Amino acid sequence: MVKVKLWGSLRQFADDQEWVDVDASNFKELLDQLSHLYPALRPKIERGVSLAVDGVIYRNAWFTQISDENEIVLMPYMVGG
Repeated sequence: MVKVKLWGSLRQFADDQEWVDVDASNFKELLDQLSHLYPALRPKIERGVSLAVDGVIYRNAWFTQISDENEIVLMPYMVGG
């Protein structure tokens, strides 16, 4: 199980929880499990989210490995320039 921090507006779609536990070993499994556990979160995930693992932000890196030793933060897709 990995502990995931839901950032900002994503919390409201997961029963207002800041932290959730998910059984996943990579980014895709994490998203699949979150969609299953919190169906209201699915549209946000499908629109796009970013994953921060130990401070490094990933998007569409489906097979990025994660473990319970990582600091994991899921956030709405971030754009910038």
